Amino acid sequence: MIQKKICLLGPFATGKTSLIKRFVDSIFSDKYLTTIGVKIDKKSLSIANKDVNLIIWDIEGEDDHSQIKGNYLRGASGYIIVADGTRPDTLTSALSIHQSTQTILTRAPAILALNKADLEDQWLIPPEALDKVDDDLTLMKTSAKSGENVDHLFTTLSQKMLNIKE
Repeated sequence: MIQKKICLLGPFATGKTSLIKRFVDSIFSDKYLTTIGVKIDKKSLSIANKDVNLIIWDIEGEDDHSQIKGNYLRGASGYIIVADGTRPDTLTSALSIHQSTQTILTRAPAILALNKADLEDQWLIPPEALDKVDDDLTLMKTSAKSGENVDHLFTTLSQKMLNIKE
């Protein structure tokens, strides 16, 4: 079995923990719980006939990208940065976090999850702001509440970590 560590990063209250809960346990709760430090979950997948055990690190929200803790990132094979479509400032923070993380995880694939797609009619991020997203950063709209693209998010990152084309 192949084991891969992935980290979920992003500003406070963007839905990192909710995405993990939806993916690992297939549940969603409207109750907001702040992550302090790091919480670790596991889930096994089969990707292109390979068994993969994902070790998922839910790292506490950081609005200040300079505060990302390198010790939490060490050994990660990939990462997901989460922004909240209803809060434009979270995209700016997420992109800064991505830049900081790339200095530590220079070759790790990354995905930007624009979360809360179930509220897309309330999104305040203008489409042109998404033009600032690096070409190396895959962009995906997700909803922990509805489950939209959640499995696809983790499967796509797993494929990238294993260098498997869709």
